[in-house]
Amino acid sequence: MMEKAQILIIDDEEAIRDAMSQVLTREGYEVKEAREGREGLELFQKENFHLVFLDLKLPGMKGMDVLSRMKEVSPETPVIIITGYSSIESAVEAMRRGAYDYMPKPFTPDELRMITRRALENRRLLYENMYLRHELENKIEFELVIGQSPAMQKVLDIVRRVAPTESTVLITGESGTGKELIAREIHRHSRRRQAPFVVVDCGALVETLFESELFGHVKGSFTGAHETKHGRFEVADGGTIFFDEISNIGPNIQAKLLRVIQEREITRIGSNRPIKVDVRILAATNENLAELVRRGKFREDLFYRLNVVPLHLPPLRERKEDIPLLVDHFLQKYNRRAKKAIKGITPRALKSLIEYDWPGNIRELENTIERAVVLARGETVDLEDLVPHRISARPTSFFPWGPPFRSLAEMEKEYIKTVLKEYKGNKSTVAKILGIDRKTLWAKIKKYKIDLNST
Repeated sequence: MMEKAQILIIDDEEAIRDAMSQVLTREGYEVKEAREGREGLELFQKENFHLVFLDLKLPGMKGMDVLSRMKEVSPETPVIIITGYSSIESAVEAMRRGAYDYMPKPFTPDELRMITRRALENRRLLYENMYLRHELENKIEFELVIGQSPAMQKVLDIVRRVAPTESTVLITGESGTGKELIAREIHRHSRRRQAPFVVVDCGALVETLFESELFGHVKGSFTGAHETKHGRFEVADGGTIFFDEISNIGPNIQAKLLRVIQEREITRIGSNRPIKVDVRILAATNENLAELVRRGKFREDLFYRLNVVPLHLPPLRERKEDIPLLVDHFLQKYNRRAKKAIKGITPRALKSLIEYDWPGNIRELENTIERAVVLARGETVDLEDLVPHRISARPTSFFPWGPPFRSLAEMEKEYIKTVLKEYKGNKSTVAKILGIDRKTLWAKIKKYKIDLNST
């Protein structure tokens, strides 16, 4: 999936440049040449090179200065020093300053091929390690897609058909329906499965830092930019980038994202050097993007670029046949985690779960089962184990297993008010318990005109 490796040779000896270029071109690499340090640096700043061969003894700008500038612009790019035996000490000093290796003249074609392969493999591993560190720092546990309902079978059929393609997919659905999980499944069954899957949470990133997170920045490009940073697009190169809750991005980022989709290249903040990126784009939202386009809050051209294959995830209330399977799955998961041996759930408790409409969808169901496993006193989960402490005394307020029935909106409002009161208005905790994000909680507080001073 990755594009052909691009190599830059900077040497003032034309014979050396020609010989190296012929060998590397025959190996399938794209090669560019420069005879002076400043010329080579200008090329390096304009284009995305995977490897540089640099002679230290150059007319004009010295090789060591060129190396220092290259390490500031793109520290991950391996630079191999070309040197004569008389200047080995300089080559060793260059390695202390960040050069990958040195190659003394004269060298054979085999030596050139070998050091090139080794350097490019080192660069690949560097990016892979960057991705793994990113995943560890932002670890999100996910499970296999579970569902035998006709609604979910329809979704999975689309996933199976779209996954092997390169098409952009827009996943829609309410909060907690498993949009990221479906995106991961698409990536897992794609030709990019061995490459990174990078998540961009558009609702969590600060607007002022969004551009830096996506495209990266060079050292010194703004206050606080103490080192060069790789953006999410660079980390995802060769793989898939997933924009979660993409409706949250502002007009400025919308315009820049559209350009990336069209040109397949990004530019770090503080640099004018375009970097080619080979990524598949998936996006998700719980908003009606078409309506946002109509209201002028989302770019129409970006919407059509994202909505190549639309995929809608049904809410849990429309796939209740899947609730018993999900409950069993979550019971096993939290049994292992809590080191308990809950054997199952009572029929009346399962009935209440099936009859409840789950405004927080699968995320809310999972949180409910996790609490139930922790709170359960016996070997089975019963009705009183399904809700938080003190709310359990009044379960009928939230689980409609008998008359008088109330509207979903009334129940949701009362439930949110009760949990807010229980946790003294701590919105982060309440959002987690409800299985929704803080933005959605705020929207519901406004919708139901809940007085936070009374909670």
